[in-house]
Amino acid sequence: MPLFDMPLDQLRNYTSSAVEPEDFDDFWDRTIAEARQFPLDAVYAPAENHLSVIDSFDVSFTGFGGARIKGWLHLPANRDAGRALPVVVQYVGYSGGRGLVQQDTKWAQAGYAHFIMDTRGQGYGGSLGESADPHPSAGDVAYAGLMTRGLSSREDYYYRRVFVDAFRAIEAVQNHPEVDASKVLLAGLSQGGGLAIAAAGLAAGRLDGVLCTMADVPFLQDFPRAVDIAPRGPYPEVAGFLARHRDRYEPALAVLNYFDGVHLGRRATAPALFSAALMDDVCPPSTVFAAYNAYGTGAPAGPGARLGEAAGAAAARAVPAKAIEVYRFNNHEGGQEHHWVSQLRYVAELLGR
Repeated sequence: MPLFDMPLDQLRNYTSSAVEPEDFDDFWDRTIAEARQFPLDAVYAPAENHLSVIDSFDVSFTGFGGARIKGWLHLPANRDAGRALPVVVQYVGYSGGRGLVQQDTKWAQAGYAHFIMDTRGQGYGGSLGESADPHPSAGDVAYAGLMTRGLSSREDYYYRRVFVDAFRAIEAVQNHPEVDASKVLLAGLSQGGGLAIAAAGLAAGRLDGVLCTMADVPFLQDFPRAVDIAPRGPYPEVAGFLARHRDRYEPALAVLNYFDGVHLGRRATAPALFSAALMDDVCPPSTVFAAYNAYGTGAPAGPGARLGEAAGAAAARAVPAKAIEVYRFNNHEGGQEHHWVSQLRYVAELLGR
């Protein structure tokens, strides 16, 4: 795949054209409050992984609408008794699930607690999943895939449920006695990166302990541009839907606007390490840079804001430290093992190890 998006110097200054809904924060305040009405009821059952250096636990907790969401928690077997560990909360890519118990333990191998959240209604491609999506809109008439499930309403849109699950996954893992609840590191690739950004934004002001966001070639960013230019992957599901439903473009974009990672990430307060691949035709680099450039900059003042309110808020709130690794000649695979080394170094430095 050749370079097809903006030149790098333009990407570094690119901002999304998406304008936040005026009631964006009210919508998410209400959504999180409704989710918290259900007891979290996090359960950790020891699981046989056939690995002598890792202890694993089969996790379940209550996500959106009371649905039970699965996960794996991996801990180094040689950990010090009574010493709580920093935890990496990992979200998985589109169509994948948490996988088999021994399938991915890399952060535990590096000495951290490692929590992998299953993604409701997925696990049909890539890695296996076990969490159902019992919401009525799961059966809506939509384009193949998940991007248009419930797209007629922000209340019923599929990613409202998944974003809440991602937020509650942080709460669930913080309840484990061997996890340091003050040292939560969010990570993911593609959809997983998008969920990490969403969870970081939702956690800001609602949940303490998130130390960083590691978003690798993240999905679910800058919907107006992504739907227009992405030639491959999940974004074209929306374009395919609109090709048939020709009168639905504006209503569909209005719903997606509540779930754009550009808006959610803007509210994040934790430092971040992003990655972008300049030949990525699944998550085009301009959409990734839109998220990166907005990340941590704070919610914009609405049209009714008092004079000077926006400037005062910006002055009182420093943008968190952030960096982006750029892989010029890679497609959606991104930096792979090279970026993993960057993440290891990043986390070690962040934690003072």
